[in-house]
Amino acid sequence: MAFTNLHLPTLYFFFFSLLLTLLLSTSSIAAESSQLYATLKQQIQDTDSKEPFVGVNIGTDVSNLLSPSELVSFLELQKITHIRLYDADPDILKALAKTKIRVIISVPNNQLIAIGSSNTTAASWVGRNVVAFYPQTLITGIAVGDEVLTTVPSSAPMLVPAIESLYSALVAANLHTQVKISTPNAASIILDPFPPSQAFFNQSLADIVVPLLRFLSKTGAPLMMNLYPYYVFMQNKGVVPLDNALFKPLTPSKEMVDPNTLLHYTNVLDAMIDAAYFSMKNLNVTDVMVLVTESGWPSKADSKEPYATVDNADTYNSNLIKHVFDRSGTPLHPETTSSVYIYELFNEDLRSPPVSEANWGLFYGNSSAVYLLHVSGSGTFLANDTTNQTFCIAMDGVDAKSLQAALDWACGPGRANCTEIQPGENCYSPNNVKNHASYAFDSYYQKQGKAAGSCDFKGVATITTTDPSKGSCIFPGSKQASNVTRQVVNSTHESGAAERLKFIGFNSKRPSGISWLLYVIFVVISPSLLFFTPS
Repeated sequence: MAFTNLHLPTLYFFFFSLLLTLLLSTSSIAAESSQLYATLKQQIQDTDSKEPFVGVNIGTDVSNLLSPSELVSFLELQKITHIRLYDADPDILKALAKTKIRVIISVPNNQLIAIGSSNTTAASWVGRNVVAFYPQTLITGIAVGDEVLTTVPSSAPMLVPAIESLYSALVAANLHTQVKISTPNAASIILDPFPPSQAFFNQSLADIVVPLLRFLSKTGAPLMMNLYPYYVFMQNKGVVPLDNALFKPLTPSKEMVDPNTLLHYTNVLDAMIDAAYFSMKNLNVTDVMVLVTESGWPSKADSKEPYATVDNADTYNSNLIKHVFDRSGTPLHPETTSSVYIYELFNEDLRSPPVSEANWGLFYGNSSAVYLLHVSGSGTFLANDTTNQTFCIAMDGVDAKSLQAALDWACGPGRANCTEIQPGENCYSPNNVKNHASYAFDSYYQKQGKAAGSCDFKGVATITTTDPSKGSCIFPGSKQASNVTRQVVNSTHESGAAERLKFIGFNSKRPSGISWLLYVIFVVISPSLLFFTPS
């Protein structure tokens, strides 16, 4: 039979049939193929688990909450790949099936005692909420309760028994390596958190914390911590600089230094994470990672919380996302970057006062953005990113004399473009020193490429992500953004997985049987078929 007498589809069918026959008839090759697939799958899972990520918490005290299917579509649109639920809503878990979104489900605090008291109840919970959905729905973890040790101390003695009962149920279902169990803790379980090297767990909780850490170490699960630099700043105003809480660039003189280790801390979150690591080290636990299950900043509050603003919330969460994807770790553990779940996806407008409780969301319940995050260069996480737009403006409450001196320097030695604030020009009105100084500051800041320290002017200027342009007065930072075509940053996750699949089995000195067969069929024979001309 001559190849030239066959049509191309027939040739492909012939060789595919040959490949299938060889695979099915040769048990050793079939076994090797199975092992190859298992190895590949494990490599991909291992890599995914080691890559730091940013996820979101999804609370449901929201008016007109999206339906489960709409919610999942919204998550996919926003390129959110990790979520944490405060329960195990079956409708949401069903809607997540066959997506790439990984989910931590939760045991509500009011179910803790029942599960901790009965292995049967724990097994039933796992069967109903994990086994029924896995692996179509990628359940990666179970959060047992939420801040149990500090919010419901009466249930605390049942915490570890509940965790162990659930773990036994996962073992019985052969899911204990895929689904990790832990419990989210409030930062307040750690005392004397700064400097981090002096931190230690509240000793009154030792009867629970010690067996909990022992369990986490044994099972490879993380220590879940809810860490809020916002509250650290609010409770220590005058001691902790706002810029330090917001991840803003600091001069060396403003960095926090641990006097015992001489480690420099440029942001509050890293210090909080290291405080957890030092606390574990004090109990001889050094192999448990910290997972930040909650962190965020409110965008609105009453007069008692003046720093809960859209601008600060945008700055904190944008910088938090960049910080995680920079993979720089912490001063104590630069090799290990904790993943973080932002609190939270939606403003929960049904929450009880104070006002801030209802305003931690990135989005309103109708899915419109509360503010546009500035996370360009951090992969494709969150599609509501705009550009990396920042502006330099005059701070509130600064006296006119100081502002005038800074304005004179910017328009003189600083060589800022101050044409637009001259009489008759677009930014002359309102004619006051603060308005003119803001324009001049931003001109200088943009000319300096937004370099660290270029928005200071002896402490009278501040960086903002809110465009100060009004009407016909367009600030330099806004002009630059409009002249730049936005580039979409491609995610590397899928291509990375493809690279791991590509040539697997060929990178060893002795290629396997299945590798040679696949090589011959797909690398040698298949391309050559393209040159046969059907008669």
